[in-house]
Amino acid sequence: MSVHSIRTSAIFLLSAALIVLPAFASHIHRAPTSGHSSLSHKSAASSSTERRGIQKSTARRGSKASLTAKGSRASRAPKVHQLHGQQSIDPARVTEIQQALIREHYLDSEANGKWDATTMAAMQKYQADQGWQTKLMPDSRAIKKLGLGPDYSGAINAKGASFADPTPINTLPASQSAAFASAAGVSQ
Repeated sequence: MSVHSIRTSAIFLLSAALIVLPAFASHIHRAPTSGHSSLSHKSAASSSTERRGIQKSTARRGSKASLTAKGSRASRAPKVHQLHGQQSIDPARVTEIQQALIREHYLDSEANGKWDATTMAAMQKYQADQGWQTKLMPDSRAIKKLGLGPDYSGAINAKGASFADPTPINTLPASQSAAFASAAGVSQ
């Protein structure tokens, strides 16, 4: 047998295998949620199985959705929007903010602990005068500038620390500092 006839028979067998194999392949049924739907291949058994799956999934979530004959949801419970973050200010904190706004001459009334329209307007005016964005809730920069920022006196490394003067201390020797000043053209 020649090499040519061996190649010809191998090509013939490979071609026959490629033609015949798809006929023996099994049909894979995809669920309608995968994006592929085939109405002609859907059987009654798979339809009831899908309905049971939907009923189980709705039962797990706790919603009571009714099912139609096709297995889809006929009605849904309304989606509840949950609010996140701080929703209101503690009355004691409002009193502190009002006292600071009174001290800075932005609020004329007495501190009452209520976040009312006059307090909001005073805070927005204070923030606008600083060049900051005005919001309904106080900006953290405004709170710090009013002297109501976080208290670090109870921090682990606060023992012996001074939080009153945050200016950096010059640790350079005088001769080196003078050399930097002369190189930069600055007189001391």
